[in-house]
Amino acid sequence: MHSIFQNSHAGSWLVLIFLFILTCLFKGQKFTLILQRLFYVIMLVSGIGMLVIMEFPMKYVVKGIAAIVLIGIMEVIVGRKAKNKKVGWLWAVFAAAILIIILIGYGVLQF
Repeated sequence: MHSIFQNSHAGSWLVLIFLFILTCLFKGQKFTLILQRLFYVIMLVSGIGMLVIMEFPMKYVVKGIAAIVLIGIMEVIVGRKAKNKKVGWLWAVFAAAILIIILIGYGVLQF
């Protein structure tokens, strides 16, 4: 069961980032934004499923919190781009957050 959650979690992250980039590139359309939000749910459910199976190890709880923050940053970027506001500093936060999440997820960052 863990491998099913893990594969769907990793796959949903890849699709989510791809959809996020498409949403940012093609503003004014709603389809990729709706799909992006669907993949938020898939990613969160699979992540919570893995947390339950692994009995909530602290480093993955921290990763989950960082992922929720990243989702918020992604939504803010999309919203600000739609209003033609500056998002440069948000891209830096996005890059840092995704890097931390990936490093924790693949066991590079240990604590």
